[in-house]
Order: sequence, then C-alpha cells, then structure tokens
Amino acid sequence: MNIGRMAWRNVWRNPRRSGVTIAAMAFALWVMVLYAGLVDGMLIGMQKDVLDLEVGEIQIHATGYRDDPSIYSQVPDSAKVVKALEDAGFRASARLTAGGLGASSTTSAGVLLTGLDPAHDGRVSELGERVQDGSWVDPARPDGVVIGRRLAKSLGIRLGDELLVLSQGADGSVANGLFTVTGVLGVVGDGIDRTGVFMNEGAFRDLMAVPTGAHQITLRTPPGLQLAEAKAKVMDLVPDTEVETWRELLPTVATMLDSTRGLITVVFFIVYVAIAILVLNAMLMAVFERIREFGVMKAIGVGPGAVLGMITLETLFQTLIAMAIGLTAAAPVAAYLAKVGVDVGVLGGTSMLGVSMQQRWTGVYGPGTVIGPVVALAIMVTLAVLYPAAKAAWIRPLDAMRYR
Repeated sequence: MNIGRMAWRNVWRNPRRSGVTIAAMAFALWVMVLYAGLVDGMLIGMQKDVLDLEVGEIQIHATGYRDDPSIYSQVPDSAKVVKALEDAGFRASARLTAGGLGASSTTSAGVLLTGLDPAHDGRVSELGERVQDGSWVDPARPDGVVIGRRLAKSLGIRLGDELLVLSQGADGSVANGLFTVTGVLGVVGDGIDRTGVFMNEGAFRDLMAVPTGAHQITLRTPPGLQLAEAKAKVMDLVPDTEVETWRELLPTVATMLDSTRGLITVVFFIVYVAIAILVLNAMLMAVFERIREFGVMKAIGVGPGAVLGMITLETLFQTLIAMAIGLTAAAPVAAYLAKVGVDVGVLGGTSMLGVSMQQRWTGVYGPGTVIGPVVALAIMVTLAVLYPAAKAAWIRPLDAMRYR
C-alpha cells in the first residue's frame, strides 16, 4: 500500500476544507515572517541609534562620576588613554561635559554642554550625520555650537542666532560665552533633543577652565570582540576608572529591547495556537468522515502505524504547500520593507524610554526571520494533528463498522 499516494489523494477529497486550511496556514506564515522582520528591524535600528548617536558601546569615567557628575571628576591624561585604547584596536574619543543654562533673547533652558574633537568623535559616533539644519561642529568655528531640535524650538532659536551659555567654571569663576548656532540636530534621543549643546573641545576648555583631562571616553569595540570581553580588556588597560557597557549605562533600554524580542515569541504562540485549532478541527472532521474507511483498512490488516503515518502525511502535505505559498508571497513584500520600509512619520520624533523613533521603519530579513516562523508553524501543526491521527490509528474495526 502506497501510504504517500493515498495521503496526497485524501488531501483533495475535500478541496474546500483543504483549501481553507492551507490558506490559513499560508496567511499566518506570511504575516509572521513580515512581522518578525519588522520588529527585528525596529529593535536593531533603536540599538544602532543608541550606540551610534548616544553612548557608544563602552564608556570610561572617573570613579564616582556617574553617581555624582562633577566638572572636577576627570579621567586624567585622556589623550594618552585614547592612544592606548586605539593601539589595542578600539576606536576611542574623549568628551568633556558640564551642565549649564542656555539663553536666547527671550527665554532660557537647562542645557548639557559637550566639548569634543570632531575628527576623533566621528570614529565613535554618527551624531554629525544627524544634523538637520546647518553643519556639524567645525574646528574652524570655535564660536559655533550645534543644539538639539527641541532645545532650539523651546528657546526660539534658528540657524545663525546667538546662544548665551552660563555655567560655573572649574576654577570657580562664572563661565559665560556667546555662541552662534551653526547646526540644529534632527531626531536623536530625548536627552540630546531637549538639552544637547555641542561645541569644539577647545571652546569648552576655555569656557569652563578645564585645561586637561576628560569627563568621558566613548569606545567602539574591535570587530568580533564580545562586549564582556571588551570591557574586561578596557579595565586592564585603564585601571582605577569606571568602565561600563551600554547595557549598564542604559539598563532600562537594554531590558526593553530584550523583552520586545521575547514578545515576538508570544505573538507566534498566539497566532499559531489559532492555526493549530483550525488544523485540529479540519483533521478531526476528516477522520470522522472516514471512520468506516479506517475500519476497513484495519480489518484487512493495515497497522496503526500506517494509518497514523497517512494522517500525518496529509497534514504534512498541506503544511508544505502552505509554507511554499506563504514564503513565496512574503518574499517580494519583505524585499520592499527591507529596502523602502514603512513610513511612520506620525511617530517620528516620539520616543520610547528616551530613544527616539525614526520616521521610516525598515525590516531586517534573513535566515533567522524565516526559520523561526517556519519551525514554529511546523511544531504547532504537528502537535495539532497528533490527536486526530491517534484516534484514526487505534480505532477498533468493529466499532468503525457500526459508526453512523
């Protein structure tokens, strides 16, 4: 007896029911592949923005600086530290930071001043590429500053306007300077958008009377080096400092990214349980319609294993057809979402735990985003067919003959 041929014929004995089951599985797979890629794309994009625009992968501070930020808490000999890190394969850049007050001609707001060397900083940060109006910090413009978009809006400042900066210098004097806004950033992150003021390192040192040292050294790790290994290596290279990874700097964001990835599994489960119930119902109907047929098969000597295999093969054929249809239909849509994405301009500028949402949401598709939904579908369908297949396999021929 050719079990495979019989199973294939049985699939099409009721084409309407089989068609509905196949269509439902194909649609579920189509949705899940696209959904998984979009969520992966969102999470990868958010993590990339956090690393490229805000904190880098690892930061070095003076001991106690994170608990009590002070202009006096500095990493000494920052230039030597940066060189040592770069010699070890890291990309590094020193920054100076201080709180202050920024004022326009009409109003004022609290600001976070950041002094940096544009040449070095570009190796660890892509912040300069997010300038919406004007240009990034320019060594040729020591009086120029780049500010966050929401800060510009709250102060009523436009490109070319003057910004008065007030703070307290490291020598105890009143630090005040008049700067020209040479750039306004686009969407970055909640903190930078609302308070960020970026200037040349030299201008910061002159303003705040900080001749040496740095408050923060931002790092990007060498390719292939795990984050934990990189941290341990940095701690050996720069002892007596606080070395923290981006996950330690932003634990809430790290937890949110991890939990959102877990949400994909939950959605898979919910959707595929619904599909499993549909498959279970369809196969139970198919079994009940053929009770007497199974009785005859058992009476002529067909074993339970053969009946079980035939029912399982029927479901397998339907699942394979659904997978082929679902993946074929998903391929062009996935290619479009990966290249063009979805315009979510209505969300652009909003933030989630301080991480701003970009205006275009692109998907990331690869083996992982396909294998997960396919394997999940296969497992749920296999579990769903076990009961109908077992019922048919172990039915007693006499009971089957009497079934009405």
